[in-house]
Amino acid sequence: MKKTLLALAVLTAAGSANAGINLYDANGVKVDLSGAAEVQLYDGFEKHADSTIRLDDGDLALHATVAVSDNLNVVSGTAFKYENRDLQNYELWTGFSGEFGTITIGRQLLVSDDSGIGKDYELGAGQIDFAQTEGDRVAKYVYDNGTFYTAVSHEMDTDHSTTITDGRVGFRTGGLDVRAYGYDGKRISAEGFTLGNNNGTPIIIPGKAGEDVSGYNLEAEYAMGAVNLAASFGQVEYKAADTKETNKNIDLYEINGSYTIDKTTLALGYVRGEDKVDDGNVINNVYANVTQQLHSNVRAYLELGYSDDKKDELEDFGYVAGLEVKF
Repeated sequence: MKKTLLALAVLTAAGSANAGINLYDANGVKVDLSGAAEVQLYDGFEKHADSTIRLDDGDLALHATVAVSDNLNVVSGTAFKYENRDLQNYELWTGFSGEFGTITIGRQLLVSDDSGIGKDYELGAGQIDFAQTEGDRVAKYVYDNGTFYTAVSHEMDTDHSTTITDGRVGFRTGGLDVRAYGYDGKRISAEGFTLGNNNGTPIIIPGKAGEDVSGYNLEAEYAMGAVNLAASFGQVEYKAADTKETNKNIDLYEINGSYTIDKTTLALGYVRGEDKVDDGNVINNVYANVTQQLHSNVRAYLELGYSDDKKDELEDFGYVAGLEVKF
């Protein structure tokens, strides 16, 4: 699982699909293009919903690494997603990488976006929900020497005064990988009101206060040949930013495993969610899937899921069949 620092500069800083096509590699400049397309036949847990064709993933990314000295690289990335008909730029960052790690600033994913051990495609009850795991004004630092790794990121939305600080620390040895994520967000999903403009610049004043979200997730994975086992436990609390009243307080447990035979992987997982505020609502969820790796860039899968919601807000069974292509 060890990565070179040069590869780490591109892959961990961006947080998107692995680069598949090298466009240019000369004179200390390397430019890679990557993308993904994924379409599903989907019937989830929503009540009274029919099966549908679902466009699950569509993105395109460009990453560049420029060697400015023997010990220092300049890195940059931009990425677009288009699951719906609107093209959205969700990455636009620059930074530096070297033996010290990777520092990036700009529009990018937060460290907590990597949290979760789920082996499901769609029908797991979900990983711990940190509400917002990307931003336009993010500073991020990532370090990984193959055995010990850590990262921290900070987002500050000056328009709505939203701030998020999160981090990760982890350790690998043999087939064991243990890590912990922490998250602290203020005034998430706050809204602002636009009042005219000042020489073409909108004047935005604070509107709804939003939520304060804080929590953590503890994760462990163990790989032994064709077998991979994982478990996690997380807690997250949502409070109204103005009244400090707790809206949700959730504990989330998950355990799962997978077994790979040649190009076929079988996975099974169990998730339990408990909301201590919402009348003690409890969700028990089981999912199972089979994945066929048709090519290093292509996989097809079928997944079945069962969810038992104490408040009976979800249907019992769901299924999804999908095809994913990456380059």
